Amino acid sequence: MFEQLGLIGCGLMGGSFALALKRAGLVKRVVGYSKSPSTTERARQLGVIDIEAPSALLAVSGADIVLVAVPVSATESTFKAIKHLVTPNMLIMDVGSTKRDVIDAGRRGLREHIGSFVPAHPIAGKELAGVEHADADLYAGKQIILTPIERTLTTQLQKAVDVWTALGCRVLKMSPEQHDAAFAAVSHLPHLIAFALMNAISSQPQGKDYLSLAGPGFRDFTRIAAGDPKIWRDIMVSNREELLAQSKVFQRTLQAMELMISSGNGDALEGLIEQASNTRANWTMASKHHK
Repeated sequence: MFEQLGLIGCGLMGGSFALALKRAGLVKRVVGYSKSPSTTERARQLGVIDIEAPSALLAVSGADIVLVAVPVSATESTFKAIKHLVTPNMLIMDVGSTKRDVIDAGRRGLREHIGSFVPAHPIAGKELAGVEHADADLYAGKQIILTPIERTLTTQLQKAVDVWTALGCRVLKMSPEQHDAAFAAVSHLPHLIAFALMNAISSQPQGKDYLSLAGPGFRDFTRIAAGDPKIWRDIMVSNREELLAQSKVFQRTLQAMELMISSGNGDALEGLIEQASNTRANWTMASKHHK
């Protein structure tokens, strides 16, 4: 399907995409660039990329598909670095967990070439970052959300749908606004709570002792607190309006339950717990994912 993948960011997400494309026979060669030359070299040694590029611009040179797999905060500078070699036939995608800010970065960075950009968010990941953990199966069976804008070229959007579908993904399309509101609720807020909980416990004098007694429930609830700090800092700052709105809703429900506990209103408390329990029991994940 593609002659050359220009991979900018040879980490877990980018590396896994390259391996998946190669295994599916969808790309002839992969040219990769990472900010750290040792990462790019390691990616080549592992067979994730075929050729090391000395810059983002040169990774894009001759590519017909480009994946920008860098932290959200580095998106705009990456787009600016590559815009001189972007062509109307090139498909450019990202893998960012927020979309409105990435699209704004695309408008500023790619300017007249914004039509080639199809914003993408694969609902996949691991707590382990780095190209060493790149996995050709990372995206298989996962949901991929595409958030095209008015200027997105129809041909590029169709190419994006086709490539993710060929990797065994379920492709959904939604507006950037819908995306950011939804993921503030089901991803960004849970991470914020998990990080805050770990810090709340560990900051207490007896925190280490408490943690030593924690069991499977605590392990399952806090798994996401092991996420990459830089990535999650970026996500939370870039989606702050939606995240803070969801945090306020959460705080109101928490305070309502605290009030029932403090007043000894067991029946009302049980009612809210039952409501949560039923919602959780009836919820099924669209696809198995980690993020």
